[in-house]
Amino acid sequence: MEEKENLLSSSESDANDKQPLTTQVGSFSDESLSDKSTGKGYATIEGLDNEFSGLPDQDAETLRQQVYVSPVQPSFLRLFRYADGKDIAILALGVIVSVAEGLMRPLMAIVFGAATQEFTDLPSGSMMSYFNGSYYNRYNSTYGNHNYAQDGLYSGSYNSTAYEYDNGYMDNSDFAQNISRYALYMFLLGIATTILTFAKAFTFIDRADVLSSRIREHYLAATLRQNIGYFDKLGSGEITTRISSDTVSLQDAMSEKVSYIISYSTTFVSAIVIAYTRSYILSSIILGNVIMIILTSYFGSKIVTKFSEKAQEGYSVGGSLAEETISSVRNVQAFGIQDRMARAYDNFLATSEKWGIRVGYASGLRTGLTFLFALSIDALAYWQGIGLLIEGRINVAILLTTIFTLSLGAFSFTVISPYLTSISTGVAASAKIFATIDRKSAIDSSSEEGERLTEVKGDIELRNIRFVYPSRPNVTVLRDFSLKIPAGKTVALVGPSGSGKSTIVGLIERFYNPLNGEVLLDGHNIHGLNTRWLRQRIALVQQEPSLFACSIFENVCYGLIGSPYEHASDIEKRELVVDACKQANAWDFIQTLPDGLDTVVGERGILMSGGQKQRIAIARAIVSNPKILLLDEATSALDTKSEGVVQEALDRAAKMRTTIVIAHRLSTIKDADLIVVMRTGKIVEQGTHTELLDKKGEYYSLVQAQTIEALKETSDSSDSTADAEVDENSGIELEKLNTKRSVATALFHRKVEVTKPASVVDVLSMLYRISQRDLALLLLGLWAGAITGMAYIGISLLYATALQRIQEYNNPNDYGLLTRSIYMIAGFLFMQAVTLFITASASGSMFGYSSSRLVRRIRALFFRHLLRQDISYFDDSEHTTGSLTSSLARDAQSIESIGGATANKLVESVVTSFGGFIFCIAFGYKLGLVLVTGLPVMLLVGFYRVRFMTAFAETTKGHHTKSSNYACEATSSIRTVASLTREEEVLESYRKTLATIIRGNRRANIRSAALVALGRGIQYYIMALAFFYGGMLVASGEYRLDQFFIIFIIMVFGLENATTIFSFAPEMSKALQAGRNIKKLIDSEPEIDAWSTEGVVVPADEINGEIEFRDVHFRYPTRSDVPVLRGLNLSIKKGQFVALVGASGCGKSTTIGLIESFYRPQWGGVFMDGRDIATLNVTEYRKNIALVQQEPVLYAGTIRYNVALGSPGEVTDDQIIAACKKANIHDFITSLPEGYDTLCGAKGSLLSGGQKQRIAIARALIREPKILLLDEATSALDSESEKIVQAALDEASKGRTTIAVAHRLSTIQNADVIYVFENGKILESGTHQQLLANRSKYFDLVNLQALEKN
Repeated sequence: MEEKENLLSSSESDANDKQPLTTQVGSFSDESLSDKSTGKGYATIEGLDNEFSGLPDQDAETLRQQVYVSPVQPSFLRLFRYADGKDIAILALGVIVSVAEGLMRPLMAIVFGAATQEFTDLPSGSMMSYFNGSYYNRYNSTYGNHNYAQDGLYSGSYNSTAYEYDNGYMDNSDFAQNISRYALYMFLLGIATTILTFAKAFTFIDRADVLSSRIREHYLAATLRQNIGYFDKLGSGEITTRISSDTVSLQDAMSEKVSYIISYSTTFVSAIVIAYTRSYILSSIILGNVIMIILTSYFGSKIVTKFSEKAQEGYSVGGSLAEETISSVRNVQAFGIQDRMARAYDNFLATSEKWGIRVGYASGLRTGLTFLFALSIDALAYWQGIGLLIEGRINVAILLTTIFTLSLGAFSFTVISPYLTSISTGVAASAKIFATIDRKSAIDSSSEEGERLTEVKGDIELRNIRFVYPSRPNVTVLRDFSLKIPAGKTVALVGPSGSGKSTIVGLIERFYNPLNGEVLLDGHNIHGLNTRWLRQRIALVQQEPSLFACSIFENVCYGLIGSPYEHASDIEKRELVVDACKQANAWDFIQTLPDGLDTVVGERGILMSGGQKQRIAIARAIVSNPKILLLDEATSALDTKSEGVVQEALDRAAKMRTTIVIAHRLSTIKDADLIVVMRTGKIVEQGTHTELLDKKGEYYSLVQAQTIEALKETSDSSDSTADAEVDENSGIELEKLNTKRSVATALFHRKVEVTKPASVVDVLSMLYRISQRDLALLLLGLWAGAITGMAYIGISLLYATALQRIQEYNNPNDYGLLTRSIYMIAGFLFMQAVTLFITASASGSMFGYSSSRLVRRIRALFFRHLLRQDISYFDDSEHTTGSLTSSLARDAQSIESIGGATANKLVESVVTSFGGFIFCIAFGYKLGLVLVTGLPVMLLVGFYRVRFMTAFAETTKGHHTKSSNYACEATSSIRTVASLTREEEVLESYRKTLATIIRGNRRANIRSAALVALGRGIQYYIMALAFFYGGMLVASGEYRLDQFFIIFIIMVFGLENATTIFSFAPEMSKALQAGRNIKKLIDSEPEIDAWSTEGVVVPADEINGEIEFRDVHFRYPTRSDVPVLRGLNLSIKKGQFVALVGASGCGKSTTIGLIESFYRPQWGGVFMDGRDIATLNVTEYRKNIALVQQEPVLYAGTIRYNVALGSPGEVTDDQIIAACKKANIHDFITSLPEGYDTLCGAKGSLLSGGQKQRIAIARALIREPKILLLDEATSALDSESEKIVQAALDEASKGRTTIAVAHRLSTIQNADVIYVFENGKILESGTHQQLLANRSKYFDLVNLQALEKN
């Protein structure tokens, strides 16, 4: 906890502390964090337009169509573009109701003016009293000023009271009756206001829900229909940010805030109209100020919108980096790059902060100018109005009605400032969203255009194809490429990585358009065929299979979309799915799962092994019996036995269809009808396996590279047998195993302590600590806001003093004195205007500045704490990449929603309300206490609304998280979604989720609107009471006229501000919920903590790299009922090259994860050099390990940046080049126009699988690790590259311990020890020759990969 406190309150100077992972937030500078190679990788798509300038016009246009997004000019009315007739009618009703509610305030001013006339018509200083059973006139004769010391008009005063018996006493019954009537009018206005407020609030809240849901739906639909080139640089994190964060801003811009703006604008306009009807001369004088208020609002909003758009653009691009980082958290933790990714992320936060601060400044200045012009209206009105009153051109009622009405109008414009900021932010957020929606996709999968063939044979021809990727226009991938693939034949494409093999698959799927040439299906150019129909005739299994976060059954059923069985019954579908899983050799492992086909695979299939994922993907591809089958390294992640079974099934399936196979493991394509060998986008040779071997050309060399050494006659198998026996004997007996499993089960089912949500005080305390560096600015903002709030009390005193002077000096002889008094009051009002300009501008700017910095710190802190969590945290279905990326964007934004202009208004309103009520009690306790009784009711209503909205926000959080995660999952796997034509299905599921949210929201919206209406109505009920009881007090002579009016006017401003406070209840509730989410994450301390300084630190020169597993039992926390390792025992000596082989799901990758300290075993231990790794400092321990995963992870920076991430410290270009040479990627990199500065694209999308894997290997080698972990590190490499890389790995493994998981046995035949896994234990172990001599499982695996002619 102490460490956390330091984190939250660290100062600027501790940015580069000795922590292994920089945990300080808020101390980042642009210079220290600048990483041009990272920021460059996340450039916007529009920036690509200039890259086409050097190409021929036709080529440039073809490429531009695939990536360019035309900007859209944002506007408020565009937000309502999806409103239908019903919505327009409801919104029109909402506008009418809002206008009517806005008219209530001017009507109240008219009532006030008329009532004022009643008061001023009474004799000056004379009120009737009942004294000793008789009526008397009581004179309060005052010489001087009643407020002598306060306004400084006179230096002193003398007050005397005399009583005179009045036989014909003046009857006050008419006065009391009139005042009672005006009080009744005020009460009726309150009832009308309550009804109208409920109607307007519910209308706009409900329609905002509906319309924002339609925008979300259209945005996702538009995103899913875009061509693949659009996504090559646009990260799915940006899409998630827009759908979870920007649409919330957009919804706010359409919600009840619109009704407030309409209502207050109506008040403003009607105030001007009423003022004109009362006195056109006086109104014309102040017209200039009215125009200035309107211009200030208009241009201020335009500037705020512009700055908001830039701020959102800066963050949304950073959202892609966050999404990439979270989705590859294993790689991030393995290489210890949490701090570097956090600093790269903060670069984008800095951009967003810069523009957010400008939003605060612009908003503060707009508010200040509004106050200046609004109060200048009052000053002008009094200055000129008193002359008109003296001349008899207006009376007191007209003067006061005009001034009070104009005051209410001016106040209305000061109130709407934060609402205008919210709308400006929403309008700015809509720009990118509508730009995507309006973008015409170059290849539109949703279009109904295009021909649909009645029969498909499966003849495919690529004719004179020239192709360039839109995101890398300077590299030609295919050059005048031509190939014919007869129907029903199997054609294999082999060759080095980057030769264009996967590109051919992308062109057949019509993911891209070629620059020249055509792709033909049965003689028809696929450009003229319907894209959706075409893709439904093709099944694709990609090199990196994408599964969706649902059950295995549902994943396989997605392959039936577009087939005759799409709408079949579940029973029929289940039969088809079972058959497909059997063909894909997936059925056996599925049956071992507790829920069988209904087992959830986790986000991106994270709960399945690589081989299991690939088999499910193959089942999905063949379940619909497609005419064309595309296999892009479809079996690369399968173990040899599974591969043999699956390959046999694929061979059977291929007999009736056209099959194109891309493979680096040549044993899988030796039976193909045609093998095409490619290099640099051209065909080098083609023929059958036997024909190409006889040619002894390129293919022959590839085969030789994968040849597995045969069994030597002299080999001695005794060692192997002994090893096998030792392993067998070292296994645990069944009874003991059950005992261990029961212990593991008990560990998993231990009671989990449920933590209570953080209280408001806890959340505020956390925000205080995070904001501590800006405390001075916050205090300045609070001070300025408090002055602004107190100014309303001063204004009320001036108004009441003016009324008193007008009543006292209504004799023509006193007009000179009256004029001087009112001029001085006008001067004070102008001074107030200037003061409020300064304080409101300062307060808004300070809050805007500190709010933007707070948001940056929260996001940075949230991101760092996310990366701090151990891997089991990310395995939880509640912590998917989409939901975490969404929380990262949304929670900080929710905190921001109560900062800036909103915080300024809240401070101002709180001070005005509570300060005003306290002043009222002090100035006139009788009337003050009566009126203050209404305050607890208003507070109760307001707090109940906040509490209700907070609880409701917690309830709906799950739905919003689910919908955001669903959208993120679909867009991050866009190639799979497009190939399966899942777009409509994804949209329908998303639509249902949104409909559920809307239905759940409606009841809550009714309650919320009712609470708003009740709070607004109470304001008028209290004013009615004030008129009635205050009038009686004045009539009885207990209160002076100025005393009553001071209390009344302060109360009017106070009630209006009290109502304003709780109009921000939705923002408060969202901010509270967001604060709880943030605090929960910050307070969580993972079991395996990368921040911890605890644990033994072993000096690097003392590490030998010996690894030992002792009786290890392990189950994944998210699947505690499935044992993975069942008493694993293995020993790896210093400098040994050890291989782990076996069937998919037997525990090989789990072993790698345990060595990396991603998890802790439930029983047993993992030891390095005799030390239990659980006792070592995890950060220092991982510095000695390098990992190359089965699915290589690259980030959207340059190649140089990605390779450099492997080193814990600074590296030189020479070191990077040396590592790339070892990984056999240097020559390819230097062939690119930008060399090592070439962008890799989002998740490495601009590189082939083999290129990505070689860069990942270079990243591992630059680390100079003591232990090298290779989890299928060469599975995506072609044979030539694999041979060279394998030689490099063999060289690199000298002097270090190397542990390799491999299915391609040619890569591990030279291993010192090969461990064969089965069911989480070691079945046999030994060298390649020893295991061959054993003629057991390993022997069978080798025979399945034989590449002889026969």
